[in-house]
Amino acid sequence: MQEWIDRHRQYLALEGKSPRTQDAYQLDLQQFKAFLERSFAAPKIPEIGVLHIRSFLRWLSEQPDCNRTLGRKLAALGSWFKFLKRERIISQNPMLKIRKPKFEKKLPKVFSEEEMALLLRIPDTSTPIGMRNRAIMELLYSCGLRLMELATLRLTDVDFKRKMIRVMGKGKKERIIPIGSMAIDSMLEFLKLRPLLATPESSDRMFLTRSGKDFDTRQLNIILMRYIRLIAREKGYSPHTIRHSFATHLLSRGADLNAIKELLGHENLSTTEIYTHISLTDIKDAYEKGHPRSGE
Repeated sequence: MQEWIDRHRQYLALEGKSPRTQDAYQLDLQQFKAFLERSFAAPKIPEIGVLHIRSFLRWLSEQPDCNRTLGRKLAALGSWFKFLKRERIISQNPMLKIRKPKFEKKLPKVFSEEEMALLLRIPDTSTPIGMRNRAIMELLYSCGLRLMELATLRLTDVDFKRKMIRVMGKGKKERIIPIGSMAIDSMLEFLKLRPLLATPESSDRMFLTRSGKDFDTRQLNIILMRYIRLIAREKGYSPHTIRHSFATHLLSRGADLNAIKELLGHENLSTTEIYTHISLTDIKDAYEKGHPRSGE
């Protein structure tokens, strides 16, 4: 079974799935394998059926915080069994008979427009590092980028004249996104100071570390969290909150949901629709606080 879990990972890589998704699915499938060994004396792959999968899901549902991981484990199992069917290791896909439970979606946290303005003012722009960090946050908020998309952004991906950037998103899908004037100005100011960070070995990435190397998402997360903690009202805020705020503020100002979907690089509109719930919540709160007869 382990061999086909490993082969599935190779298949995910060829399909363009991110290393993070590959790691997550690998762990989920190894957990499924361990469960089968522990509870069913390790059946062979063609013997695995609906009973085994339902027993695994029942066991998972008894674990703490299962709602946060059950959806992904279902996705991992679905992908694996589809792969096994494609490779003719199994004749029938047992996942087709598994009813997927409905999960209560937690609304993502967002910064208010005032909080975002405050966050963007925090970096000390008198230094190259502060100017870089300001430009990073302006770009994240202006374009709704994921950290990986920002980390891999190259100098040639930015068209300052047309105010557009080319982004390589999930699954190596490219999209073109407009940039706001504030982000353009911050990036141009940073580019004047970028030579102070670059070394002869530096790449053509837009943003470089203090030592002139490429960023990874972990490094970016650490830097951004230093600023976010200064304004976060409670736990749960992260650099990804800036992306959520980008989408929510666009929607609250009347942007079309399909346009927001394309800007975010979402594959399905259903993923983007969660922002309509956030916007409606804000509208309801504003009404109840502001309308003189809302309490009647």
